[in-house]
Amino acid sequence: MNRALVVVGVLGLVLLVAACTAGVNPEVGVPADGGEVAGFWPGLWHGLISPVTFIISLFTEDVSVYEVHNSGNWYDFGFVLGAGILFGGFFRAGHSGRSSGGR
Repeated sequence: MNRALVVVGVLGLVLLVAACTAGVNPEVGVPADGGEVAGFWPGLWHGLISPVTFIISLFTEDVSVYEVHNSGNWYDFGFVLGAGILFGGFFRAGHSGRSSGGR
């Protein structure tokens, strides 16, 4: 009985996570009206300014955190790299804040 509850719980968790996955972006590779397709460098910039654009996006419909008219994987890579640099994820991963003391 206990094992069945664990299996049902894990299955429910997997279904919940699967329901949150991102879908296909039909605007990849399609430039905006009078604009261009965003690539790696705009993605990097958008990742760096993501906290500011997030706050602004809460109060206006004209600003979005993520550019949907992008080049695909290179934009995504730039965005994640920019956000990682901003939050220190790449540089602070190996630092626990305390000395190992030879252990």
